[in-house]
Amino acid sequence: MRHAFLTAGTKGLGVQVTEALLQKGYSVTVTYRSNDETVKKLARKWAEQSVNLFLIQADITNKKDIQRAVDETVKRFGRIDILINNAGPYVFERKKLIDYEEEEWYTMIEGNLSAVYYLLKNIVPHMRKQCYGRIVTYGFQGASSAPGWMYRSAYAAAKVGLVSLMKTISIEEAEYGITANMVCPGNILGDMKEATIVESRKLQDGQTPIGRPGTGEDIARTVLFLCEDDADMLTGTVIEVTGGVDVIHRYR
Repeated sequence: MRHAFLTAGTKGLGVQVTEALLQKGYSVTVTYRSNDETVKKLARKWAEQSVNLFLIQADITNKKDIQRAVDETVKRFGRIDILINNAGPYVFERKKLIDYEEEEWYTMIEGNLSAVYYLLKNIVPHMRKQCYGRIVTYGFQGASSAPGWMYRSAYAAAKVGLVSLMKTISIEEAEYGITANMVCPGNILGDMKEATIVESRKLQDGQTPIGRPGTGEDIARTVLFLCEDDADMLTGTVIEVTGGVDVIHRYR
């Protein structure tokens, strides 16, 4: 059985990925930052598959937390085949770069870029031993071309750096059967993060060219494809799941 290690997978986009992996027969480690109701809800829903679901508290910006979570996962399941970097802080208030506080800047960089480095350092060695691995990171529309994103400077800078990191890893680790790719969600907001495609098709979205809002299921389906054994020819790529919406120019 393949095992997936997913950060922040108890709510939002992450929970859709977690459940899709479980439905596909993977065992899954899910990290969470605080012991809130979403953790208990997920555990209750998948109680019959509790042997395949490992919920563990960990702050992804804390190196010791990451190492502990990885060590406990390997001890319990014996392997880590998939790393999905779902966690990543975001400043919802629209503000220009000069108006960011230093703490906000470093939170964006540490949570969206450095945390992935820490996870790779701890997990890739296990993938090398297995001669197999699938790594998925998250970005934003156009990230591969390093565009300017007004009011999102810190987040965008971290994710653009992550594009280069992802592409480098995809080349360096290819000889070990490890792939690395990035998925870029569109403008998926609020309840739509945990919604299904069927639910989405009942709604109209005039801002999205395909006519419906994006959902967590759209992201989960893309992630699952990248995690397949036979998806090994797809590596070092950035896949935009946006429905054609122009995410970074919405504020102009």
